[in-house]
Amino acid sequence: MKIFFIGDIMGSPGRKAVAGLLHKVVDKHQIDLVIANVENASGGIGVTPEVAEQLFQMGIDIMTSGNHIWKHKEIMPYLDANDRILRPANYPEGAPGQGLTVIETAVGESVAVLNLEGRIFMNPLDCPFRTADRELASLPSTIKIILVDMHAEATSEKLALAWYLDGRASAVIGTHTHVQTADERILPGGLGYLTDAGMTGPADGVIGMDRQVIIHRFLTHLPQRFKVASHNLQLQGVVLDIAATGQCQELRRIQMALK
Repeated sequence: MKIFFIGDIMGSPGRKAVAGLLHKVVDKHQIDLVIANVENASGGIGVTPEVAEQLFQMGIDIMTSGNHIWKHKEIMPYLDANDRILRPANYPEGAPGQGLTVIETAVGESVAVLNLEGRIFMNPLDCPFRTADRELASLPSTIKIILVDMHAEATSEKLALAWYLDGRASAVIGTHTHVQTADERILPGGLGYLTDAGMTGPADGVIGMDRQVIIHRFLTHLPQRFKVASHNLQLQGVVLDIAATGQCQELRRIQMALK
């Protein structure tokens, strides 16, 4: 099973990179399933139903998110109605949507995708570790391929979750920082790990935002209206090769520029 996980899609420039480059990755690596973090896909923060539908039409099968998922109110009923777009599973009971879904790929293999959010330097949510225990226990034993998007700030929290789930999940891929890390590895129990898949969008900004706005904020400490940068568009993510047993066999980081 070949899965392509796309790092945080940043606004319309990120969507443009997906439209121009996703098919190349799918063809080259013979991808069976495409997953993407979309919490910044609309204007650099949040995602609307219209943008989500655009991304589905581009070839994304499952969407994950994070702390910015609630930015646009119209996404809330959409989350309830569509199990192919996730919010972190460790939000309290009553939050719209769900954090775990199962999809059957074209080759007949079932894949579970779990979305979690970290707590260090972030929201005081339910424990992602115990939430993972609960969500994984709800899956049928026949589902072997399980991918986790850990949307978190702290490297330590992401890596600790990976060790905690080693032997019980196929991969833990980190999102949120918009900076692709170079620490891909396979843990002893067969879990593939990468601290951050990176960002899909404008590489010449500051984590996707216009660099002059960000620099001015650092210099003055005055409030600034953020806007998404627009130059040097890249698609970033990771290709995972996962055996039918659920063990990850290979991870390969992807970083492609849109010419």
